[in-house]
Amino acid sequence: MDISRENRDDLNAVITIRLGKADYEGKVETVLKDYRKKANIKGFRPGMVPIGLIRKMYGTAVKVDEINKMVSENVHKYLTDEKIEILGDPLPIIDQNEKIDFENSDDLTFSFELGLAPVFELDLSQKNKVIYHEIIIDDKMKNDYVSSYTRRYGEFRNAGISEEKDILKGKIEAINETGEVIPDGISAEETTLAVDIIKDEEIKKTFIGKKENDLIDFDIRKAFPNTAEIAGLVKKETKDCENLDGNFRFTIKEISRFFPAEEGPDLYDRIYGEGVISTSEEFMKKIEEEISANLSRESNYKLMQDIRRLALEKTEFPLPEEFLKKWLLRVNEKTTSEEIEKEFDKFREDLKWQLIKNKVAKNAGIKLTEEELVKEAENITRFQFRQYGLYYANDEQITNYAKETLKREDDAKRIADKILEDKVLENLKETVKVENKSLTVEEFNKLFEK
Repeated sequence: MDISRENRDDLNAVITIRLGKADYEGKVETVLKDYRKKANIKGFRPGMVPIGLIRKMYGTAVKVDEINKMVSENVHKYLTDEKIEILGDPLPIIDQNEKIDFENSDDLTFSFELGLAPVFELDLSQKNKVIYHEIIIDDKMKNDYVSSYTRRYGEFRNAGISEEKDILKGKIEAINETGEVIPDGISAEETTLAVDIIKDEEIKKTFIGKKENDLIDFDIRKAFPNTAEIAGLVKKETKDCENLDGNFRFTIKEISRFFPAEEGPDLYDRIYGEGVISTSEEFMKKIEEEISANLSRESNYKLMQDIRRLALEKTEFPLPEEFLKKWLLRVNEKTTSEEIEKEFDKFREDLKWQLIKNKVAKNAGIKLTEEELVKEAENITRFQFRQYGLYYANDEQITNYAKETLKREDDAKRIADKILEDKVLENLKETVKVENKSLTVEEFNKLFEK
């Protein structure tokens, strides 16, 4: 076996692997003998099929399979041994490889195109400045946060007289022009109607100021132009309500109104666990900590974007673009050349950032540990649980859920990439000059409009 490399330029190369019969013959014969042991062919006892017949039936297929395995393994080994860093995967030179006659040729040659990773230096220093945008916590944020908690832990209770935001439960039934209930007409018991989703303002007013057992007649299509809403109200399939219109009578049986939870020890216990928070002052301090943590994530995200942009601007290097386009087309069978061309600028930027990120990690000796992966998975799990109001999950439950997450390859890779990105970001924050700037949330949001 012989492997050689020819550099076309600094970013493109071709490797060629030449195989003789002696390189693969032994493996092919071993596989064919194994086939012979297992072959079940009429007229022959198990294990007694002539090897010549086995070779005639399976020889070429086995030869192709074993040679392809050998080529793939040795190309990978060559790249590793020679420390050749490539982008994408080696691409077979199809025109040449298609001419290979596996059946009649003993000496075989395979060639592959390589896209070589560029050699570059990171050109960032304390001369380069980025801004860390620190968002000011104002009273509106704190009030909105408190309101979010009181609504999350609020409840529906019976109300005496209906208002615009109430939910009415009752019976609905079709009526004729004289206001009489239509026998065998469309009706539904125990249906629910939200007053504020009624589209016609005049009809909406007729549902306000009512009490239990009051009757309200209304034009159903005028009140609810959306057929799906009508279907939900009369408890029918949407397709059965396409042409449903006319007057209906709603008999109120129950008026429900949403009442936010009252701020106090009971609410604090429900949010954080019994006895953790006991006073309004402690509650507001906790609220500020939570807001600060959320805003810090937003500020760090913006900082990451700005450092990434700066690194890309200050670190220029070429890529084997034609090779990469060819590789993308090969690995994405349903993608067209036009689509790749359209998306290539974004791909180029992402690839450059990945190379810069790997360079920083290598130069700084950044590594990931199992403990870091578990801790990050725990942080993500804890945040997700809180989003759904699951504040009572203990540390053991969080850890077990996080470890299950890491067993999923895609999730584990995503978490590892995030940790690496965070570490690279911290390293680059020390490399460049970071200046703090305070601003309102409105001013911060405008930064993303540019």
